[in-house]
Amino acid sequence: MKKFKQSALSLCVQASLLTSAASMSAGALAAEEVTKEKVVGVEVIEVTARKRTENVKDVPISVSALTTKKLDVLGSSGMDVRALSAKVPSLLIESSFGRTFPRFYIRGLGNTDFDLLASQPVSLIYDDVVLENALTKGMPMFDLERVEVLRGPQGTLFGRNTTAGIIKVQSKKPTQDFDASVSASYGSYDTTDLRLAVGGGLTDTLSARVALLQQDRADWIDNKAPGFEQNDQLGGYSETAGRLQLLWEPSDKFSALFNYHFRDAEADARVFRANIIKPGTNDLVDDFDREVIYQDAALRNEQTIEMNGSSLNLAYDFGSHTLTSVTGYESAEMFSVGDIDGGYGAAFLDDYMGPGFIPFPSETGAKMPDHSQITQEVRLSSNDLGQIDYQVGFFYFDEDLTIHNLSFDTLGGGNQNGIAIQNMETSAWAIFGSVDVELSEKMNLTAGIRYSDDERTWDGTLVQSPFGAPGFSENATVDDSQVSGDISINYRMSDETNLYGRLAKGYRAPSIQGRSLLFSASHTTADSELVTSIETGFKSTMAENTVRIDGSVFYYIVDDQQLTAVGGTGNVASLLNADKAVGYGFELDSEFWATDDLVFGASLSYNHTELQDDTISVAGCGGGCTITDPLNSDGRVIIDGNSLPQSPEWIGNLDARWTKEIGNGELYVYTDWSYRSEVSFFLYESKEFMGDPIMEGGLRVGYEWFAGDAEYEVAVFSRNILDEEKLTGAIDFNNLTGYVNEPRFFGIEFKANFF
Repeated sequence: MKKFKQSALSLCVQASLLTSAASMSAGALAAEEVTKEKVVGVEVIEVTARKRTENVKDVPISVSALTTKKLDVLGSSGMDVRALSAKVPSLLIESSFGRTFPRFYIRGLGNTDFDLLASQPVSLIYDDVVLENALTKGMPMFDLERVEVLRGPQGTLFGRNTTAGIIKVQSKKPTQDFDASVSASYGSYDTTDLRLAVGGGLTDTLSARVALLQQDRADWIDNKAPGFEQNDQLGGYSETAGRLQLLWEPSDKFSALFNYHFRDAEADARVFRANIIKPGTNDLVDDFDREVIYQDAALRNEQTIEMNGSSLNLAYDFGSHTLTSVTGYESAEMFSVGDIDGGYGAAFLDDYMGPGFIPFPSETGAKMPDHSQITQEVRLSSNDLGQIDYQVGFFYFDEDLTIHNLSFDTLGGGNQNGIAIQNMETSAWAIFGSVDVELSEKMNLTAGIRYSDDERTWDGTLVQSPFGAPGFSENATVDDSQVSGDISINYRMSDETNLYGRLAKGYRAPSIQGRSLLFSASHTTADSELVTSIETGFKSTMAENTVRIDGSVFYYIVDDQQLTAVGGTGNVASLLNADKAVGYGFELDSEFWATDDLVFGASLSYNHTELQDDTISVAGCGGGCTITDPLNSDGRVIIDGNSLPQSPEWIGNLDARWTKEIGNGELYVYTDWSYRSEVSFFLYESKEFMGDPIMEGGLRVGYEWFAGDAEYEVAVFSRNILDEEKLTGAIDFNNLTGYVNEPRFFGIEFKANFF
């Protein structure tokens, strides 16, 4: 694989990170001998769901928290952020872009659009900075403190484009105490995963933390298209990421945290496979082989990405109040091209085509040569004043990006034959406030409100048409201002159980879609969508702190639901607003200590979603699928009553960890299983484009021990141990093309933590 060319800045910073890591590692020799006391029972989980550190039990929001241990297990096969999919209630993550462009869904709300301008109703907050573009949401997750999943609208403190919820990622922060960790794993397909983190005090007031990640996998998919045969042509990747943090604390009142991070990656674009679905069913064809493709453009399958970002978090404690400023900057560049028809040849080439029927070749790509995002938040929070506490703030967001949509002449050797250029600038600002009132010793009321103002300015030009059509230019502006907010009650029924109720409103800003310019189609826009949600739930521990059970039930209404009709006849992407969508369901999350050495975790969620608009219709598939929805007089598909795409009704998890003290350490066996029920890949429903239920399991067997000033671990592990082969997505404009889940993976890992 070609190594992605890194920027001079990135190379210099990486060198400084390594130098810092080496210098701080020398301090390990002076560390005191450590001992570890085994924790038995449900641990207190602290979250920052309301921009202050709280016991998750006291937060009147449906929240799941993934701790460091769980995150390490899920990512142990070199997997990206999609490893979190279906690991907590109501969360699904998928991508038709591969490792680069994750799409998040919470409680059935998400966006299947793969355009680089697409907005999502799930926001990703990484180290207190919102990552708006879906490309930036693929930032690797390493050296983390925790990941929080906040379900339901978060329209007060986090604002725009949080109608479904938030994924909140928190990395480990520098402290004055020295610690370092290193891990290395090797597994199937020559996969390696190397991680290093070092932190500690540089002076009495300055602390630092350095974290590095290197992931690599060899190509393992053979191409057997006639005339294009090559073994081990696709499937690999190389990913480098790093983070440097400096924390200055000149007094107990003021702190300044600087964060620089980067990502340089090269991988394959999503591997599409032509006609892998049996017509009239959603089964894979009988001769399906995950390690084989038949593509005439596989040689040019390429995906590269470079990201750089920084943030500065300033906090001053006045005693009764704390003033916080968070400034963030992100930039990204990417290039991606793939064989979209998933096969070779075409029907008009004297039957030189396959596998199956290939009406015409399609090789397209996207390039983002310029992207920058600036965010600024300032907030003032009271510090435990007594009966009333509050916070008020201001938020500013500015993003400027350029996108090139590309097409290539596959039969002519892959020469570029089409380009459309899109430019978009997004500016937004908001003011917000939230108040927490202690109504009694047992009851608290929280209420918040936010005013948001958004504007998007877009222009697009078809420079070269793949069909020889004349070029043209368009421009558009969409803007809106909205008031969102929430009100909730938290009632401490006992020392063990809290009850809560919450009414919340969220809003997704208006959107623009211009990808279809490449195919001589005009841009489309969508108005803002509004979500009103009501939920109630409980959070409890019992049986002398050996059992934890959290539960919630919810109902929401989406007005002017933003939808993207992707693909279909003509292969265009169009934005539209559905009149309404409704969703309801429940979530359960639990932990049970059966003995001091055996602990179980289990979660379950049910989500019913339904589009309600008898006037809305979309184009059907262009590849011979069996549509089960009714058609209107124009031959378009009526989608009224359908569930939202990529919205499983059921998501379930079960995990268990057994330990046994042996010698100076502990042997453990850990297994985890996740399930998601069937999903529809598109707005319309068809027999072929329904994803079957998926059950995936993991197993990890390891030994942990202490020696002097360090903790060590060695483990063998497997992901997808049943080697489930299931469709996870499809392309519907050409033929029965789809893509599948990750294969079974075996590996071995060594870790060391120094204190």
